[in-house]
Amino acid sequence: MSISESDYSLIKEKSVGGRYVINEQILQFLENNNRKLLIRAIGKSVQEREIKSLKLGTGPIKILMWSQMHGNESTTTKAVLDFINYLNADFAVASFILERCTLMIIPMLNPDGAAAYTRINANDIDLNRDAQNRTQPESVVLRKAFDDFEPHYCFNLHDQRTIFNVGNTPKPATVSFLAPAHDPERTISKTRGVSMQLIVAMNKTLQEIIPGQVGRYDDGFNSNCVGDSFQMLHVPTILFESGHFPKDYERERTREFIFRAMISAVQTIAENKIDNYKRDDYFQIPENGKLFFDILIKNAEIIDSSLKESASIGVLYKEILSKGRVEFEPVIDKRGVLSDYYGHEIYDCSNEADLIKLRQQSFYQLVKE
Repeated sequence: MSISESDYSLIKEKSVGGRYVINEQILQFLENNNRKLLIRAIGKSVQEREIKSLKLGTGPIKILMWSQMHGNESTTTKAVLDFINYLNADFAVASFILERCTLMIIPMLNPDGAAAYTRINANDIDLNRDAQNRTQPESVVLRKAFDDFEPHYCFNLHDQRTIFNVGNTPKPATVSFLAPAHDPERTISKTRGVSMQLIVAMNKTLQEIIPGQVGRYDDGFNSNCVGDSFQMLHVPTILFESGHFPKDYERERTREFIFRAMISAVQTIAENKIDNYKRDDYFQIPENGKLFFDILIKNAEIIDSSLKESASIGVLYKEILSKGRVEFEPVIDKRGVLSDYYGHEIYDCSNEADLIKLRQQSFYQLVKE
């Protein structure tokens, strides 16, 4: 399946954009589409915000997906809304998916964290470390949805930081995937192997549009993580991580790539083509590195005499919620020899043109001090 750019533009949900996505927007989207979707209130957050799910399709294959378990990870939520619009549009593949599959989607699991633009919930708990004890109402909501729906596949939808690169390359990890482990030895069960095959299918799709920009997330086992927990229950589970695309801090381009990956995975499931993809090819996807700065300033001793020759300054953005928008505040992360690192934006102080541009930037005094 290949959806054209013009078709994507038509189904992209225009009411939701940027990094700050909150529950009110989701509830309005659901209200606007209530004739096409089976919508249910499935619980409330710590601060009594409503958590809703929706269902599409009538097929025997059941797929559960949830987004914004971490409140400040909104890219996949936007992609989910686009995906819903696609399934409700007049596409042959969409109709086939709805005939073969039933999808249950929780667009926003952590509405309190979303409102505050924080990873954690209102009780300062990371919901993705609460899978076993389920101390939080949001954790109970997700597990009840899982138990009641009895899915055959799970999609766990997240964002990742701008620091990640693909392997040892200077390519950003724009999208990363993980087939979560189900035991400390990280053995490959049948269900984990299916997760790997589906990731291989999505990687094939994405390599055609963002070659070299797909990474593999760390698979360290933690039974308190939801993906690991569901994998332990023998349900193939996939972790999606939305990352950085050059000059796309609002993550509107990454949103599209996640959308296309979702379609690839669900179509592969619906068409019963999982075995067309080799499990071992999963390990050909390079692991994520952590070698990116948002801004890398090379030969920084020219502006900071305390630094040794050929030193650099690495700057990362801190995301700050201000008046309903996410602003990016530069913070110095490292100073020194950073020859192994990359920058989404690079200034070389030994280059006069770069030095002039650097001095014009609002963060110049920060790095000069």
